[in-house]
Amino acid sequence: MKTILSFIAICFLAVTVNAQEFKFETEVINYGKIANGSEGKRVFEFTNVGDAPLIIKDIKSTCGCTVPSKPEKPIMPGEKGQIEVSYDTKRPGVFNKAITVYSNAKVERKMLKIKGYVIK
Repeated sequence: MKTILSFIAICFLAVTVNAQEFKFETEVINYGKIANGSEGKRVFEFTNVGDAPLIIKDIKSTCGCTVPSKPEKPIMPGEKGQIEVSYDTKRPGVFNKAITVYSNAKVERKMLKIKGYVIK
């Protein structure tokens, strides 16, 4: 009986330790058709819908043409945060890039995407 109660207590603690969670307003940003050399910066906005501080540990992109920047401070429960992404718009043609966000949320990896077409 003690073993079962201990197991239940450990499971409960494991669930509450990772109670951070974020909700993005959108997970895909469509630049649409943009001019060569135009402003390539866009913002993913999110809210910490968990009950503990959310820490963005790292953000990786699929290539050097996409540069993300993460919030340096923890995002408190109920607060909003932003992840800025800059795309090099001097590369004409279609683009479809992935950005992976690593955090202390329940789901440690979150995939975001940008896409569009740079006009020559």
